[in-house]
Amino acid sequence: MNRPGQDGPASADLMRDLEGRRLRSLVEPNIELARRLHADDYELIPPGGGRISGADYLGAIERGAFIYDIFEPVSEIRVRPYADAASLRYQARIEARGGVWRDEGLFWHTDLYEIRDSRWQAVWSQATRVRTDPGA
Repeated sequence: MNRPGQDGPASADLMRDLEGRRLRSLVEPNIELARRLHADDYELIPPGGGRISGADYLGAIERGAFIYDIFEPVSEIRVRPYADAASLRYQARIEARGGVWRDEGLFWHTDLYEIRDSRWQAVWSQATRVRTDPGA
């Protein structure tokens, strides 16, 4: 069985474990691990519809300009595995803040992973707001 970070075909369990590690690295934050789990050309499409490069995203987390207090799946992480890529989709509860702003809610997440440099890395993520109050 392949372990996260090793080359080889995706399995649903491997990808769920990897996504859990990625989310924890963003909340802790563990920037060294987060950088290993995100490809150099990673892009995030946040709920507002813009595009954020991985360098800007991880840089903001590293500087404390973007802080995740909570980023956790609240639904099953559904996985579509392929030979050298996998797509994931799930709902997540997020509480985040930075400077004078604070946001929380329930979001759909879709992530694309590919094997890069002999390890699985996130290359794209997109978040869509479901609702503002995650407890409703």
